[in-house]
Amino acid sequence: MDLTRYVNTFGKAMRQKHGCKVHKVSINAAFTCPNRDATKGIGGCTFCNNASFNVNAQNAPTIDQQLCEGKAVVGRKKNASKFIAYFQAYTSTYGDVALLEQRYEQALRTPDVVGLSVGTRPDCVPDEVLRLLARYQEQGHEVWLELGLQSANDEVLRQVNRGHDVACYKDAIKRAKSFGLQVCTHLIVGLPGETPEATIDAAAMATDHNSDGLKIHPLHVVKGTQMARQLKLGEIPPLSQEQYVDVVTRIIRQAPDEQTFHRLTGTANEQLLLAPGWCQRKWSVLNAIYHRLATCPAT
Repeated sequence: MDLTRYVNTFGKAMRQKHGCKVHKVSINAAFTCPNRDATKGIGGCTFCNNASFNVNAQNAPTIDQQLCEGKAVVGRKKNASKFIAYFQAYTSTYGDVALLEQRYEQALRTPDVVGLSVGTRPDCVPDEVLRLLARYQEQGHEVWLELGLQSANDEVLRQVNRGHDVACYKDAIKRAKSFGLQVCTHLIVGLPGETPEATIDAAAMATDHNSDGLKIHPLHVVKGTQMARQLKLGEIPPLSQEQYVDVVTRIIRQAPDEQTFHRLTGTANEQLLLAPGWCQRKWSVLNAIYHRLATCPAT
């Protein structure tokens, strides 16, 4: 299976640009979120338990330690020789600019780290932060701003307690592009109240607003979240692998050739995951996407 026959994957794009295999190393820089510290809300999004996808969500080692350990693991498993420091946990642009600068530059000083990928919310990207990231890009570093849109439906965003609307995303990406930054937009397939067509339209909207990349994964219902309670009450309809594969392949087919896909599926910590169980079988999902792209004609 070679998905790059049909998809401009992040790995393919980075190899073409840097001449070697480049891989992200996830780190937790001990940031928080305005949807947790009572600035906008408490408890976070109804689907969020950061420990479900970030091994360093609790008692994180130093940035240096995380990068050193991550490089060793990723370099061995993925045969990567260059790395991007992925500030993944919570909202990694939420803080004093001087503090952000200190943590970003600590990562950039690490040997073989060629850049930053910074995960955040659309309501947490002031111009001062965008200017800082643009400066790193001007210095020759690979820089990606990863905006968590998740849904382009304001009512769905309200129901999951997201704390921002679609207009906020449109403003954030417009300003990010004015600074010349590369933007990756995150979308979740299977949110309550979200139709498959709405997710496909959300991907098209992100592309229309000049998002350079897309990151897609199925809704994970994990322990310790409001959605876990909703699942128990039968309020969250199950998302099948077949439904997920259909949505993802349709998004791929409508995307321009230059669109970079940072992720086509995702897994969660198996000790925390409640549903859907199939998302743990990453390669089964990717193989199904490949098979659909290879054998089923576009409609």
